[in-house]
Amino acid sequence: MNPSHAATRAPAGAAVDPRQFSSFAEFYPFYLSEHADRTCRRLHFIGSTLALASLAVLVVTANPWWLLGALFAGYGFAWVGHFVFEKNKPASFKRPLYSFMGDWVMYRDIWAGRVKL
Repeated sequence: MNPSHAATRAPAGAAVDPRQFSSFAEFYPFYLSEHADRTCRRLHFIGSTLALASLAVLVVTANPWWLLGALFAGYGFAWVGHFVFEKNKPASFKRPLYSFMGDWVMYRDIWAGRVKL
């Protein structure tokens, strides 16, 4: 974690309100801390991959049901990861745009080897 973001970390056990962050750069270290459980990260990765595949099928078939499939895959896998394994509430409930961005930045960082799967 970048030392300049040390102030964004809360003491152990303290709740952090994701609405407090004024930029995505401030939010992302918090986002990563909410994905400490490896199974949660894996479920995010699977869900994001399935969402991308669903969007590709949507483009090829023009069948709008694949959009629903993409949303279900992306959010469904992620929310199972949070509620069952991470035991926290997804930040998407309070910071939907930053959380959506965080999903894709973490996905990229997993592929780049910066975040362990």
